[in-house]
Amino acid sequence: MTASSPDNRPSVPRPARMAAFSVHIFTALGAGVALIAMMSAVRGEWAAMFGWLGLALVIDGLDGPMARYLDVGRVLPNWSGDALDFVVDFLTYVFVPAYAIATSGLLAPWTATLLGAGIVVTSALYFADLRMKTDDNHFRGFPALWNGAAFYLFLLQPSPMLASAVVLALIILTFVPLHVLHPVRVKRLRWLNLMLMAVWAGLAVITLIQNFDVALPVTISLCLIALYIVCGDAVIRLMRPSTP
Repeated sequence: MTASSPDNRPSVPRPARMAAFSVHIFTALGAGVALIAMMSAVRGEWAAMFGWLGLALVIDGLDGPMARYLDVGRVLPNWSGDALDFVVDFLTYVFVPAYAIATSGLLAPWTATLLGAGIVVTSALYFADLRMKTDDNHFRGFPALWNGAAFYLFLLQPSPMLASAVVLALIILTFVPLHVLHPVRVKRLRWLNLMLMAVWAGLAVITLIQNFDVALPVTISLCLIALYIVCGDAVIRLMRPSTP
């Protein structure tokens, strides 16, 4: 018995194909949101830019479960949801934030263009690395979360030289095999991870509404959650009893 070819596969009902394609449209909306965020960034409306990038995060968080529920990969085998997701993610996680970091005046002027270019070049390489995820769903290296890095630079307002040093360090850490938590897909302590992300989202909304002029407890809470995301796996590994 020969394997079925694309031409003789059982046909998928039209409603199922339309529902599946609607998920691709939903994902692609993230690219439109990225353009609006970029337009806000060009006008120097940084809180609005982060608001639009936040909407892109919501889209990115919902399209995967929708695609799995509707079995989009099987229903529409000629359309790559992974490729589409990478395109949108590069715009929202990397390109727009890189523009904001490079043009906002946060960096030392003589480093801004070079570091902005470094962000997009190294992130493009990171997106092409098939080892970017570990077997337990941690990110390997700094996971090109430049929207998050930009958010904290705007929140903390470090000196330009310190900001430039931090950005350079994150560029280098892109290729260092540290494990960074994926708060949704990592199974260990998922309840805690999801709870912290909900708290983070609420505090981030408050921060944007107040145009980054928030009370110290809000800033400290946001920083502690970020520290947990980046360093939590390393701490857990250090605390784990070593086998004799």
